[in-house]
Amino acid sequence: MESLIKEISIKEIDDVSIGHAQNDEAKTGVSVIYFKNGAQAGCDISGGGPASRETPLTSSMTADNPLNAVVLSGGSAFGLAASDGVMRCLEEHGIGYETGFAKVPLVCQSCIYDLAYGRADIRPDSAMGYEACMKALEECDDSMGNIGAGTGATVGKVLGLKQATKAGLGIHAIQVGELKIAAIVAVNAVGDIFDSSNAQKIAGLMDPERKVFLDSEEVLVRMVTTPPNLDKTNTTIGCVVCNAKFDKAKLNKIASMTRNAYARCINPVGTMADGDSIYACSIGEVVSDVNVVGSLAAKVMEKAIKKAIESAKIDDEEYLKNCL
Repeated sequence: MESLIKEISIKEIDDVSIGHAQNDEAKTGVSVIYFKNGAQAGCDISGGGPASRETPLTSSMTADNPLNAVVLSGGSAFGLAASDGVMRCLEEHGIGYETGFAKVPLVCQSCIYDLAYGRADIRPDSAMGYEACMKALEECDDSMGNIGAGTGATVGKVLGLKQATKAGLGIHAIQVGELKIAAIVAVNAVGDIFDSSNAQKIAGLMDPERKVFLDSEEVLVRMVTTPPNLDKTNTTIGCVVCNAKFDKAKLNKIASMTRNAYARCINPVGTMADGDSIYACSIGEVVSDVNVVGSLAAKVMEKAIKKAIESAKIDDEEYLKNCL
């Protein structure tokens, strides 16, 4: 199957563009995925603690109006303020759903919890959202790692940040014939991260000396009656974009199939301590099958998760000085 799949740059997918903004001191940021001609979208939320905005727009029971952007950010629920700036930027450029009295930009957003890394008192706000949106309007930035929504991302936090690992933002895109699919993900899981191609752990919980990996699931099992306070610091959020034509019902199925990537790469995953969410967006007219696209979307997301880890590596001294 690999011979049929060609890796491409996300810049080769028409009508989608990414812009990032971040505060490098506070270790938090925003990534805006802008759809130049709008997008139909679905969403899968498998984590127990999501911070999200306007996700009902992705329901097949709501009006069939195209999204203008998906926003991924840090800041926990505070970070939802970033979409105010995204909406302001889009409105200034005449982008949005025409209501007759004003164009209203349609924007969905999901956030990771990164308040325990860097600074807790500075979160993505309207100004940061505006900056990231302007960059997305100007050109597509395919940078990865400690940028945008991935700036404060960490993984393997069962025993706290000082035994965790730095993670970040990953992007991967492929082409099969006329079909193109991309995944963008900010990896900030409570669990460990694995390379799905060989089941090797590549990031996650470490021993106190930060020399070897520990098993997060095993640690949780040992704490079966007295689990640690995990209801913070987590969530993996992502978006898959394809140039195939689907309605919202099928895109919701594609989003749920993409969740298989989380299961293959993250353990434990989808816990009450995570807000794991995935958007699936359609921006083209290519004819394809929902089963094919859903299966490929999961494969693309797996690669994006791996890149989020590889591109965000920093030395331990730099990492530890930002753990609150």
